[in-house]
Amino acid sequence: MVATGGMGGGLFTQSNPEDRRVVPDEPGDRQIFKVVYVVLESQYQSSLSTACKRINAGQEKVAVECSGYILEELRDPANFEQFKKDVADANIFIGSLIFVQELADKVVEAVEPYRETMDAVCVFPSMPAVMRLNKIGSFTMASMGQSKNVMLDFMKKNKPSGTSFQDGMLKLVRTLPKVLKFLPGDKAKDARSFMMSLQYWLGGSPENIEALLLNLASTYVFESDLLTGEVVEPPTVIPDQGIWHPVAPRVFETNEEYIQWLRNEHAPTIGVDPNKAPVIGVVLQKSHINTKDDAHYVALIMEIEANGGLVLPIYTGSLDFSKPIEDYFFLNGRSVVDTTINLTGFALVGGPATQDHPKAIATLKKLNRPYLCAVPATFQTFEEWKDSELGLHPVQVALQVALPELDGAIEPIIFAGRDGVTGRSIPQSDRIETLAKRAIKWSNLSAKKNADKKVAITVFSFPPDKGNVGTAAYLNVFGSIFEALKTMKAEGYDLGAELPTDVEGLVDAVLHDKEASMASPTLNVAYSMSVAEYKELTPYAEDLEENWGPPPGQLNTDGQNLLVYGVRFGNVFIGVQPSFGYEGDPMRLLYAKSASPHHGFAAYYTYIEKVLEADAVLHFGTHGSLEFMPGKQVGMSGGCYPDRLIQSTPNLYYYAANNPSEATIAKRRSYANTISYLTPPAENAGLYKGLKEVGELISSYQGLRESRGASIVNSIVATARTCNLDKDVDLPSEDFDTAELTLDERDIIVGKVYSKIMEIESRLLPCGLHTVGVPPTAEEAIATLVNIASIDRPEDEIDGLPRILARSVGRDIEDIYRSANAGNLDDNLLSENIKEAIRAAVRASVERSTDAAGRVTEVNPMMASLGAVLGGGSPMLSALKKQGFDKVQDPDLEKLFGYLEFCLKQVVADNEMGALIEGLNGEYTLPGPGGDPIRNPLVLPTGKNMHALDPQAIPTIAACDCAKVMVDRLLERQVAEEGEYPESIAFVLWGTDNIKTYGESLAQVLWMVGVRPLPDSLGRVNQIEAIPLEELGRPRVDVVVTCSGVFRDLFINQMNLLDRAVKLVAELDEPLDQNFVRKHALEQAEEFGVSVRDAATRVFSNAAGSYSANVGLAIENGGWEGEQQLQEQFTSRKGFAFNADRPGILDDKADMFKSSLKKVDVTFQNLDSSEISLTDVSHYFDSDPTKVVGSLRTDGKKPSSFVADTTTANGQVRTLSETVRLDARTKLLNPKFYEGMLKSGYEGTREITKRLRNTMGWSATAGAVDNFVYEDANDVFIADEEMQKRLLETNPNAFRDMVTTFLEANGRGYWETSEENLDRLRQLYAEVDDKIEGL
Repeated sequence: MVATGGMGGGLFTQSNPEDRRVVPDEPGDRQIFKVVYVVLESQYQSSLSTACKRINAGQEKVAVECSGYILEELRDPANFEQFKKDVADANIFIGSLIFVQELADKVVEAVEPYRETMDAVCVFPSMPAVMRLNKIGSFTMASMGQSKNVMLDFMKKNKPSGTSFQDGMLKLVRTLPKVLKFLPGDKAKDARSFMMSLQYWLGGSPENIEALLLNLASTYVFESDLLTGEVVEPPTVIPDQGIWHPVAPRVFETNEEYIQWLRNEHAPTIGVDPNKAPVIGVVLQKSHINTKDDAHYVALIMEIEANGGLVLPIYTGSLDFSKPIEDYFFLNGRSVVDTTINLTGFALVGGPATQDHPKAIATLKKLNRPYLCAVPATFQTFEEWKDSELGLHPVQVALQVALPELDGAIEPIIFAGRDGVTGRSIPQSDRIETLAKRAIKWSNLSAKKNADKKVAITVFSFPPDKGNVGTAAYLNVFGSIFEALKTMKAEGYDLGAELPTDVEGLVDAVLHDKEASMASPTLNVAYSMSVAEYKELTPYAEDLEENWGPPPGQLNTDGQNLLVYGVRFGNVFIGVQPSFGYEGDPMRLLYAKSASPHHGFAAYYTYIEKVLEADAVLHFGTHGSLEFMPGKQVGMSGGCYPDRLIQSTPNLYYYAANNPSEATIAKRRSYANTISYLTPPAENAGLYKGLKEVGELISSYQGLRESRGASIVNSIVATARTCNLDKDVDLPSEDFDTAELTLDERDIIVGKVYSKIMEIESRLLPCGLHTVGVPPTAEEAIATLVNIASIDRPEDEIDGLPRILARSVGRDIEDIYRSANAGNLDDNLLSENIKEAIRAAVRASVERSTDAAGRVTEVNPMMASLGAVLGGGSPMLSALKKQGFDKVQDPDLEKLFGYLEFCLKQVVADNEMGALIEGLNGEYTLPGPGGDPIRNPLVLPTGKNMHALDPQAIPTIAACDCAKVMVDRLLERQVAEEGEYPESIAFVLWGTDNIKTYGESLAQVLWMVGVRPLPDSLGRVNQIEAIPLEELGRPRVDVVVTCSGVFRDLFINQMNLLDRAVKLVAELDEPLDQNFVRKHALEQAEEFGVSVRDAATRVFSNAAGSYSANVGLAIENGGWEGEQQLQEQFTSRKGFAFNADRPGILDDKADMFKSSLKKVDVTFQNLDSSEISLTDVSHYFDSDPTKVVGSLRTDGKKPSSFVADTTTANGQVRTLSETVRLDARTKLLNPKFYEGMLKSGYEGTREITKRLRNTMGWSATAGAVDNFVYEDANDVFIADEEMQKRLLETNPNAFRDMVTTFLEANGRGYWETSEENLDRLRQLYAEVDDKIEGL
């Protein structure tokens, strides 16, 4: 077993609570009281220990024993048992910030049985169940649920807007006298004791904590006063908020006073010119200042000052950090800081419990400066974080990385770690140096003139080939860069004297000769770096030699020097990011863990930072390799390659709006400030060639079904066969005359064919490529709004237009869909009429706002002045009536079209180029969700700093409902085809898909095993319960879950949920024919000699810091030897298991992975968005286990393979082969698609080739591609000489790759074709190769 966590026992922290146990050295005959505490963060540990030692040294009649626990330590069973023993003997229990549900449950379990026997239980802001443990005399929080509770009423009435429970309590402390006069004498005394205790606690110093303990002991533990001297002093506290600098003479309460001290006294002392120095605003936690656990704060402040900056450090005792920003970071309405760093690690408003992101965003937008949120590693010790390949603890990722990202935070750099013995924060010098340098570089962007700024624009080339330079998902990269250069020039950037006049000129300038080979060392070289210079400027160069040998190596080199490809225009460099480096050695793809970047890759980023001295780098499009380089998942160390490579350069990154998961990886691992860009609008695929002919024949049949019906049906059947529709529809044999059938039987045949071609026709596909800075046309906006209008939005109480129209004709839309799917001709026609009516109505609504140029510049109200519209109603109503829906009325449409009006404003409000300029100006980029703009129009407008979602918020109730529908459909189909339930199903979970759908596929896995997810008291989904078999109504089906590396990084808490669910049902005492999870776990327990619980291991992914099975890489590069190699890559790279009992590591469990896969009957994936389908990217086949399962099963049976398609309201479950055929017909073989791509020229040709290559990937991993797909593609792109010429002229390298793919598909046995076709391909290859080589 290979552990990838670096921590014993598989837990995130191994710090020992015994190290902080305090016992009196010489108790003598003193009376001893015992204290037990549990805290989320460790800054109180030192104060508590010191306070106890002071009591033991200074009190004559009493002494204290104290045992303390960091909350995370309670995961360890031994620690938890000791904790329960300590609590059983305790007089006083103290808890604070207990906000992790499963650990809160443990605290309640341990404390509740002894609550009544303890003298005092004092719990400060925590989960409600923990707060109810409070007991100070007659004061309890349990009574706060009573209707006439004065204290609760006061807190509700006086709670500051948008703040947390802690802020309410703080206000209560300040106004305590007002409250106490309403309480009876005893209650007033006890309530005062609690509030004083809170005040002492917030004071935090050893003196305050000593007073807290002695106050509780004297009042509630001992009957007589045994204490010595004036011991219970009033709390000594600094102001609730202020400006704190470690060398300042006092805490400042106004920024005018502080700035005067800073400029006139401090700056001259440290030799910094206050007129030129950047000012970094730093947000601190008051508890660290109170407890004097501030070494990490002092270290960062000193490092910033050592780098020539000044610091404005503010704090508050509240969890609303926006207030001190409002009070101290503005002077006369203007920001006085150039960059803000939040060192608390929490969201700006609300801390770990509840957040107010809109309030935070409003404050940060007003400030309009880069907002960095650095993280103190509090759940682990420094050593544990450093040794862990996972990096930052998942609970801390959720609380202190994911939640701040919703505020627009960037750069989650670990700047401090907890000492395992003292609990004090240890500054991490190299991380603090990185954080300080990066903050100053961000600050310089607002200070420098644009003419002086240097910007490195980085494009990608994958697979590495001249025909692939400028690779990005659905983005016209060079067209977009051309627009960016024009904008930058207008903004005053120095672009030199000779800027290309058009996009083609830009392509030629970057590539130098777009037909030339990438391998040629004399082309496209912007800089030649000697080995000596490389070694001097790249401190980690020696570390790369283990994998790549001594520099310069074999990649990006002329044999002597390292070469940086690209071109400079004045101060703007456009460079080509080097490849991963796997291409030259296919066996590297087998490695379970990724290695390191090669020397050429390192030299590229060394050039940007040290030679060019770029002020910022702009990574252009989704996506490059930097963020996927080896290192920790989250919380980079100085040894992680993304951190080593990006160094101190601010990183702006254009990322597709529909890919928030990988954008989040870029944010967390390469410190990117992402800028979302729109993917092209999706349009209906339409019909063409034979498919169009089938559609026309069906139209004829509708009018002539009774007179000439039989002959037309015969023609329909024959034409459908020529289009290979017999693969999808059960058609009569070729020689069968349908005249022998009844009219109804012929209708059923026609209905099924019509259903299939309408499925093809209405399939959504993005047309062309998006260009940054070019907002969509009115036609493109219509295409987007049609899709938005077609979805029900129950959370907003908005019915989609299909439902409204179906209701108007007395039908339910689900019934229409079901009937149409079954082949009912009338309902297929009705379904199609509804689609046409939606298009007509949306077009009518947008035409009101369309200008003469065909664009929407100002949105007019869609439903305005209805009474004034002649002809009885709105234009949308008129359009619907023309389509035959004459019972619809405008009030039925008002809510929907009001929503569509909002959506249209979002669609056309483009800020992609504006956000780039704002980022380069050192301004704050507004955050926003990523995902599918159809499902969630709040993704729009683009140009936002994209975030994912709160990982603890999924799956939602709506996602669970949708999941049940799709799982039930999958099982119904499998039972119908196989006659029995499957025993095991292999799932693939993707990060982006679960963000877009709010956890639908996650919920599918839970429903499959019969487990229901539940929220905790704060609404976070982290609890589960088994659904009784009687309610489930079927057996529990076993699962094997393969999580993408991105899902692992973003949703490791959900992996925990899944593993707990599987283990829960495996341990249920149920019949094995009703619980296949238990059946297989028992078999594997015997096979591996482990417990049933350990055998119930079903959640797998890559090793930490590693991504993908590399099957896609192998197929894209063509260097794989055979399918066995691909299957070994899959099982070795994806065989790392997550175990909820050992969450700190991912174990290499390839044997258990294979054992589970060999029992799989069905493989299953989800498609949730029209923008990305099976052949658009390599990810889907990269993680598909179909042939792996087939090779492992002992009965030789190939598993069934299904795909759930929820891209439309009419969700479908299709076989994998059906889905691949649908994809090919709507994209690769569809003139609407490939002609749209060819309009983009060079990049469009590459996109077509990519889809052919990805289609072959499905042959390699699943055998799911029909021969006709290759044959028809050959007819379209190779047999047509005119098409050959177009492809060759636009991108000869991509065309050569296309020819190679056809030959490879034949050579590997995936395509049978004529010798004539093969000869043509061989000849073409030679001709294209000669042209590229210049012969």
